Amino acid sequence: MSSAAPPLPVTVVGLGADGWAGLAAGARSALASAEVLIGGPRQLDLLPADACAGLRVAWPSPLRPAVPKLMAEHAGRRIAVLASGDPMFYGIGRALCEELGPDALRIHPHPSSVSYACARLGWPVEDTEVVTAVGRPVARLTAALHEGRRVLVLSAGAGSPGEIAALLRGRGFGPSRMRVLEQLGSEDEDAYEGVAEHWDRPPGAPLNVVAVECRRDRAHPVPRLGATPGLPDAAYEHDGQLTKRHVRAATLCALAPAPGELLWDIGGGSGSIGIEWMRTHPSCRAVAVERVPERASRIARNAAALGVPGLRVVVGAAPAALEGLPAPDAVFIGGGLTAPGLLDAAWAALAPGGRLVVNTVTLESEAVLAERYRRHGGDLVKLAVSHAVPVGGFTGWRQAMPVTQWSVTKEKDQT
Repeated sequence: MSSAAPPLPVTVVGLGADGWAGLAAGARSALASAEVLIGGPRQLDLLPADACAGLRVAWPSPLRPAVPKLMAEHAGRRIAVLASGDPMFYGIGRALCEELGPDALRIHPHPSSVSYACARLGWPVEDTEVVTAVGRPVARLTAALHEGRRVLVLSAGAGSPGEIAALLRGRGFGPSRMRVLEQLGSEDEDAYEGVAEHWDRPPGAPLNVVAVECRRDRAHPVPRLGATPGLPDAAYEHDGQLTKRHVRAATLCALAPAPGELLWDIGGGSGSIGIEWMRTHPSCRAVAVERVPERASRIARNAAALGVPGLRVVVGAAPAALEGLPAPDAVFIGGGLTAPGLLDAAWAALAPGGRLVVNTVTLESEAVLAERYRRHGGDLVKLAVSHAVPVGGFTGWRQAMPVTQWSVTKEKDQT
């Protein structure tokens, strides 16, 4: 942990929009006995002054760096931290657990806005996807858009419903039904609905959740995006530097992404490998390294358009640009293989169990891969794809440039 836990446990209390009235007896007792009450201004205002006499401290901005400072400043006193809804669901509870450790906390959860929303809508919670726009780009919603799916978006404020409607229209989901649920659990609870392509509602209450029933416009020019790697090439903005669809699917299969893992995508081009790595699971992370600034900007645009705006783009030439990056679980090299020291740097960065996948189309690079294959083993394959094209009044095959791919998992005794 980054700081010592205070001798007294920190109480974390989840509050709903109904404030004090919606709290259980145990949560009320914890707040009433607290010497220090820490929370957002809105949350602190929900506590009655006659029942909660502790010192009130509002979170500064940015919040996360202030956590250790405030905990240390008030160590030895009875501290109560206020959270919105369930503290462990996109709440302050996570930061406190990481900072102090779970044994230093006493958490009183409250129903989350998702529980309230699903209860109002009649949606099973386990079948409902949740995307948060609080402190995160609303573009993350794109990765959750599939025909017939139900998605709840945790809004960042009054303007979020309009932003969500605009995104749905832009991504070909204009027919989707939207329902905005405001002030859930309070006396001022309200709801209204409409269709994304005709959404013209003015901003309402800042505390809201947006329910989306996804409906795709089949006539929209944006291609349909599936849930597996191998998105249509047309889904990407590119200048020709793009790992094509069928090779891309085979490459992601060899990389074998798993939840929480980090990929280095070296020679990012259009960013397709890193993007589709991140689309396999919300917790997957990727760093795309690209030496051409224009292409690096294009990678960022593609990542936002395809629902993974968190992809990190590093502008620079490898291996120098790899310095200081967090250790990867897997590395993909799609370009620049013959750069001095690149392959060695990528190999050295991998811990045992890490995967390396390299694609090339040149004889010179192929010779490099053959030598590494002899040294480290793995799989060396040649991928050849042909497409049917018109040949006069008939149809024939046009073969794309074959791709040589080396994939290997680093063993404990390999250096």
